[in-house]
Amino acid sequence: MVLVDKLEPKEIKQIYKTYDIIGEIAVIRVPEPLQNHSKLIAIAIMNTHRQVKSVWQQVNSVSGDYRLRDLKFILGKKTTKTRYKEHGCIYKTDLRRAYFSPRLSYERLRIAEMIQDGETVLNMFAGVGCYSISIAKHSKPLKVYSIDINPWAFQYLQENIRLNRVEKIVVPIQGDAKDVTKQELENLVDRVLMPLPERAFEYLDYAILGLKPTGGWIHYYDFEHAKKNEDPVKKAEKKVSEKMDKLCYDFQLECGRIVRPIGPRWYQVVLDIQVRKFANPNL
Repeated sequence: MVLVDKLEPKEIKQIYKTYDIIGEIAVIRVPEPLQNHSKLIAIAIMNTHRQVKSVWQQVNSVSGDYRLRDLKFILGKKTTKTRYKEHGCIYKTDLRRAYFSPRLSYERLRIAEMIQDGETVLNMFAGVGCYSISIAKHSKPLKVYSIDINPWAFQYLQENIRLNRVEKIVVPIQGDAKDVTKQELENLVDRVLMPLPERAFEYLDYAILGLKPTGGWIHYYDFEHAKKNEDPVKKAEKKVSEKMDKLCYDFQLECGRIVRPIGPRWYQVVLDIQVRKFANPNL
């Protein structure tokens, strides 16, 4: 192993927790004390993972309305375009133009397996199509309306729909999920996905608006900070319940779980919410 003679065991352990492999590209997040070893780390990754042809360093957190990464080229082929396979699905993406995380693989399949035959689904933040296409391939929905505001992500969404041959099921729509839901999808769907933790709370009103008058399901994602004795899932449940009480009644928080840690005492969480009846169906 290239790093054994250069770094301490605890430093090597740090590195293995801070990189993702997406097709032929590795994205590394190098801890501050190891910044001078970025190229050495890239060499080690390419030697260990023969499919990796390009290594980039993520220098800042994902940010902006389009959730883009700030990437710095380290080694190999200088491209951020890649092709990724997961659970029988194929996704093309450009890591500089659209958000993509292989760490959500389990969660995407978990949601897909919850879909009932004949459901109409709304994905408010579809990205390049991972959740939507996984649903179309692993369950039997009627339609999966898939919205994204990022024009680059939307182009890849359209391409990935064709690539996975789910054109009859997944419907791509470019725009802001608030506007699209209110103008085109009001009271139309059985289930809403909100896989954008930074904005889900803001859009919760519109998720409810998209559900049929008889109700349905919302899969709500958020980032929560939790101190030593705090439960991040409970914090999310409290915040969402307070808002839901104002928007509707007869709802149940059926399941909450930590999807993944994202930093010291920061977590991505998901709540599966069943909504049965509205207090105010027209916002």
